[in-house]
Amino acid sequence: MNAEIIFNYFTTLTDVQKQQFMALEALYQDWNQKINVVSRKDIDELYLRHVLHSLGIAKIQQFNEGAEILDVGTGGGFPGIPLAILFPKTQFTLVDAIGKKIKVVQEVIDGLALENIKAYHTRVEDLPGQFDFIVSRAVAAMPTFVHWTKGKIKKDSSHERKNGILYLKGGDLTEELKEYRNAQIFDLPEHFEEDFFDTKKVVYLPQKFKI
Repeated sequence: MNAEIIFNYFTTLTDVQKQQFMALEALYQDWNQKINVVSRKDIDELYLRHVLHSLGIAKIQQFNEGAEILDVGTGGGFPGIPLAILFPKTQFTLVDAIGKKIKVVQEVIDGLALENIKAYHTRVEDLPGQFDFIVSRAVAAMPTFVHWTKGKIKKDSSHERKNGILYLKGGDLTEELKEYRNAQIFDLPEHFEEDFFDTKKVVYLPQKFKI
């Protein structure tokens, strides 16, 4: 499966964006042999399981020019790198506590010549600044994630949707989200037809997490 799956769902990409998406596979194949950041099984389905999955957030929320987005526990650069390609005028900050992962992320950023990303080897609690949205792919249960990111979201919103967390999750979230009455769940099968997305969701938590 190649980058065409991305182009099928995102039909207004520029030539530069298409080239960047197409370049992802070789960059990850190369770096994954040196530092394993994507499982062997998943590297063969990079565009489905990592790139398109990351872009599920874009089906729920478009990011404005100049907006600041934080990707917590980015791992190999997901969802931050695909989103940064899609929104070249939005600023992305990617953090991970594991140094070797951030090394790969930085190499991919450099390989794509992306100028709207900064990557840091740090815990999110130690990162200064505030952001419009925080994005992530299931790095922890929601209560833990909310605790980690406390104080990191700007109070003033520049988007129609209030600032908050956009979290890629899967499975039954009833128990995990029971204390967040204003959480919204968006099912990705409404946007993507592949079986991989059958249980995949985007969870949105607005800035005021509890009612």
